[in-house]
Amino acid sequence: MKLFKTALLAAALTMPLSQHVLAATPDNVLVVAQNIDDIVAIDPAQAYEFSSGELVTNIYDRLVQYDAEDPTVLAPGLAAEWEADAEAKTITFTMRDGATFHSGNPVRAEDVAFSFARVIKLNLTPAFILAQLGWTAENVDQMVTVDGNRVVVKYEGDFSPAFVLNVLAARPASIVDEKTVMEHEENGDMGNKWLNSNSAGSGPFKLTAYRPGELVRMGANADYFKGAPKVENVIIRHVAEAATQQLLLQSGDVDMARNLTPDQINGISAENIKVETYPQAAVHFVSFNQKTEALQPEAVWEAARYLVNYEGMTESFLKGQMEIHQAFWPKGFPGSYDETPYTYDPEKAKQILADAGVETPINVTLDVINSTPFTDMAQSLQASFAEAGINFDIIPGTGSQVITKYRERSHEAMLLYWGPDFMDPHSNAKAFAYNRDNSDDNYQATTTWRNAWAVPAEMNDRTAAALAESDADTRNAMYVELQKDVQAKSPIIIMFQAAYQVAMDKKVNGYVNGATSDFVYYRLVTKD
Repeated sequence: MKLFKTALLAAALTMPLSQHVLAATPDNVLVVAQNIDDIVAIDPAQAYEFSSGELVTNIYDRLVQYDAEDPTVLAPGLAAEWEADAEAKTITFTMRDGATFHSGNPVRAEDVAFSFARVIKLNLTPAFILAQLGWTAENVDQMVTVDGNRVVVKYEGDFSPAFVLNVLAARPASIVDEKTVMEHEENGDMGNKWLNSNSAGSGPFKLTAYRPGELVRMGANADYFKGAPKVENVIIRHVAEAATQQLLLQSGDVDMARNLTPDQINGISAENIKVETYPQAAVHFVSFNQKTEALQPEAVWEAARYLVNYEGMTESFLKGQMEIHQAFWPKGFPGSYDETPYTYDPEKAKQILADAGVETPINVTLDVINSTPFTDMAQSLQASFAEAGINFDIIPGTGSQVITKYRERSHEAMLLYWGPDFMDPHSNAKAFAYNRDNSDDNYQATTTWRNAWAVPAEMNDRTAAALAESDADTRNAMYVELQKDVQAKSPIIIMFQAAYQVAMDKKVNGYVNGATSDFVYYRLVTKD
């Protein structure tokens, strides 16, 4: 029977669209096929998975937030305005008038203070993002206070107000309805159990049904302060198999398929289906552990930048999945540096090594996650680097095996990727341009420490200064200069920025998919 079903599905996928009996989704409902089995929690104080982040963004609001109209601009959310005092390390937010939760309760300054304190006191996975501001369970009630319709936020550390605002735009800073949540508190959990199957937000959609591993249904909030969504409902059907998603899209049973493979995307020929490509925040790199003597010369770092067949990969097996990007902050956000000065030039690489007196061959291992497209990328690097006498012995492993070696600094060369925890340039600058203490017993979750690169003191100072800079334009310019320097001289060779492709019915418009799962918006979707 299983073989029969597999054959039937294969036949359906290759059948011309005209031979399908087409279904049709309702005009006022967006139906999405998506693998959502990664969801562990949907409470904003706990949600840390990709799919749960999408739900939180569409159901809840924050004081300040990146919005559907332009996900690259930090805009007012539940706060109408704010005033920062960098010297006093304080930001005062004035609440928006008229905003209400889905329950009908007004959004109050007290709900903000409760929501922030709740994250810190529950201390679940994403709490570290808010804890960066110096907040603890013991002091958060003094660090976040209410003054009428204003919220006064205090922070500790040499941070610019811009950094603090980006922290407060992150997922765990979502505002929940205190009265509704605390009506469902059990054993001091501050409503955590209830919020993992219900919602208490003020966002453009409200959760109307949630069946883990099966379905999410969100209904439009007609009273949303930025305008009601264009569709009345969004239904996300859990469909684990990409082939099944493709079949459902082709047959008209869903409007959108979120997890098709590149081969499936390339094979789409139906006239009623379109494919949209969205840049993502993850950057992919190959790095050299500075504990490996052969990888220490700066000439090796420079030559390596000319030994990546960038276009060869992005025009073949990476097409649609990645685009060339050679700086640590992703394109599409303030502070990004988008120039790509390096191209595949093995002759130039050989000359750089010869001029520096570097002896070849250099034989090192290259750790890689044992799945596509990473193994294909590793094989491409193996072939192109060999042109200049740098020979990679590829060591495939599970994701956990590769990450463990990376954290232990026991690798030689590493092929991996990095994504920011929240959309502030410092999230990546700290990872790629900062490492004051390179000692083995000073573990840091950064690419610099994990590659044992003792970042020059001057660069460390500039990274710290950018974090503290209060003028937004000046701060962004500082991050651009840091990226130029890391791009030119570091043992971390950034090659690509990830891209994400979504197949959808041509009548679907207004879908916004930003650089992370926190930037997926359904509010503007129409079905014309």
